Amino acid sequence: MKLKTVPMDVEIAMSILNWKYDKPYDFYNNELTEEALHKFINENYFAIVDERERLIGFYCTGTAAQVPAGNRVEAYKEEKLDIGFGMNPDLTGQGKGYSFCDYIFKTIGQNSPDLPQRLTVATFNKRAIHLYKKFGFKQENEFNTERATFITMIGNKG
Repeated sequence: MKLKTVPMDVEIAMSILNWKYDKPYDFYNNELTEEALHKFINENYFAIVDERERLIGFYCTGTAAQVPAGNRVEAYKEEKLDIGFGMNPDLTGQGKGYSFCDYIFKTIGQNSPDLPQRLTVATFNKRAIHLYKKFGFKQENEFNTERATFITMIGNKG
């Protein structure tokens, strides 16, 4: 699967905001609201498509990739490149996560080679944590929200 980054537009953002994941990953489901649409269009969000222009996923960087509650415990105090992303739920659980993440980490690393990469992930998402460890990410901080416990993971890339 050959991936490429394309600018986020209203149509793509609406598709992503309507994605529905199976339990327990339904935690990542979004709602299509004006506020969410505005965030996807006007913040650092990018779409990922394959060679046939099928929507594979998205990624975001900076504060868009942070969980706001992490600021209370200074989880984002150190300057690092925060990365968030999501894969089309029709493609999850099929062994495509490694190549998807590899594409994102390399793409972002080329654009910001001097900053270590940081991910924030819910602790119940063992599948994602296992995958991130394959890329050399290590747990740094842990914090709680009303909905879940999160960890930040720092990559050795950058």
